[in-house]
Amino acid sequence: MSGATLSHVDEVYSGALVWDAHAGIYPDAGTDLDGLENWRHAGVSFVSVNVAYDIPSWEEAIPVLSAYRRFVEAHPDLYLLADTAEDVRRAKADGRLAVAFDLEGMCALNGDLGMVSLLHGLGVRQALFAYNLNNEVGGGCHDGDTGLTDFGRAVVGEMNRVGMIVDCSHCAYRTTMEAMEVSADPVVFSHSNPRAVWDHERNITDEQVRACAATGGVVGVNGLGIFLGENDSSTGRMVEHACHLADLVGAEHVGLGLDHLPEGADLAGELIARPDFWPPGQQYDTPDITGAHPGQVHGICGQLLDRGFSDAEVSGILGGNFLRVASQVWG
Repeated sequence: MSGATLSHVDEVYSGALVWDAHAGIYPDAGTDLDGLENWRHAGVSFVSVNVAYDIPSWEEAIPVLSAYRRFVEAHPDLYLLADTAEDVRRAKADGRLAVAFDLEGMCALNGDLGMVSLLHGLGVRQALFAYNLNNEVGGGCHDGDTGLTDFGRAVVGEMNRVGMIVDCSHCAYRTTMEAMEVSADPVVFSHSNPRAVWDHERNITDEQVRACAATGGVVGVNGLGIFLGENDSSTGRMVEHACHLADLVGAEHVGLGLDHLPEGADLAGELIARPDFWPPGQQYDTPDITGAHPGQVHGICGQLLDRGFSDAEVSGILGGNFLRVASQVWG
């Protein structure tokens, strides 16, 4: 099979609405968000930025949201706070980067169901249940698989009501399966790779992938090397994971969640400092953990075309599939 011409790749890429379902920016009110230019310069139209996960205290989520919202609103020529799917389409048309926020774990709710609506009002459009370890909502992927709690089930219902995407990344098998059964809306794995390609506890089984697709959801390929295999975050390795997912459930259920870290981030130091959340034997002690960059997405486009995916299928993987879910959940 001959490879796609550069002009064809450029045409498909420029026409696609590129969606990154999760950025790995450390949630801190003092974080410099100038790195968002990495996405905009790469032609990405939307990125979801983390504002809380289960290790920092829940009280830190509001100052982070305040600081991040202020940054985005201070640069209206570059960025747009996205409340709806139409906002993302508008950002694409304007050459801006649409930004919304996500939670990695429900400790930020502080046990209060009303926090779902409050955080949604502040721009949180996606949330997962438990960041690696169990909490009062459900089970994490590196902990005992307790399943979704009664509070967790109520949270799913409230997320469906307000229009927040239910995310199952970082969560334990039973918790994910129960969440997908309970949710009335499509459910996603925003940044999780197939375990059949690389056997890591953070990755997900083919059964979980099929269950996600059955909800109408999308699995976003994670760009961190330890989840892709052999600390390899190359474009080809990401495409290998994407192809497995597409072969399993169809290209319409595949997307990208790069988990990209800002330059200079001390990922290894952070992981080693908390072996409870990032346990031994799971490659978190790998020196110089690599991660995919938004600039690689153009190459992902080319390699998918080379492998025989149609223009429409590639456009979906680059972002159209997550946009479909957002259109249904956010409105």
